[in-house]
Amino acid sequence: MELSKSQHTIMFRLKTRGPQSVKILSKQLDMTTMGARQHLNDLEQQGYVSQTREEKQTRGRPVHLWKLTEKGHSQFPDSHSQIAVELIDVIRSTLGEEDLERIIDSRGELQRSQYQQELDQQGEDIQDRIARLAEIRSEEGYMAEVRLLPDGWLLIENHCPICSAAKQCQNFCKSELWIFQQLFQGTADVSRTDYLLDGARRCAYKIRRL
Repeated sequence: MELSKSQHTIMFRLKTRGPQSVKILSKQLDMTTMGARQHLNDLEQQGYVSQTREEKQTRGRPVHLWKLTEKGHSQFPDSHSQIAVELIDVIRSTLGEEDLERIIDSRGELQRSQYQQELDQQGEDIQDRIARLAEIRSEEGYMAEVRLLPDGWLLIENHCPICSAAKQCQNFCKSELWIFQQLFQGTADVSRTDYLLDGARRCAYKIRRL
């Protein structure tokens, strides 16, 4: 069954904002709670969403939150996942683990160089550079966004288009953190705060000005 525009929007909201209540979703989508609930029920029947356990509230009755299922997450593309996994297996079996890591490191250096050129066009303002990095990552499928913190910025990646490859070889993740650290070397400290492969719903990086 083809999903409606509203259902696609609901799934996007759950992907980028995590579990949400019917009330919150209805406000975000400017529809009645009954309408939002009907869309969620339809999505649940198709296996795209499910309800979490009741969350304790400071006041009032506990509420149920809705979240994406594994099938729901799979609706957001994982770029050439099967090909990537197969290539990793071939390189690992024919050349060995060390050569595989060197290849990924070389890819990381190429990415760093390309990102550096883009960020240098933004001048010296660190906030502009972070915003441009988020734009680039979104163009690559990471659904990235930036949030301002009291002591810096949070670069959030709501989706990982190479998740299957990263599960197969976590050096991709190490390379990603290294790239971000190199891009802001001497101006900001970059650390990973949320990690998808550790069970978080996303990856996120705190960037704190030195």
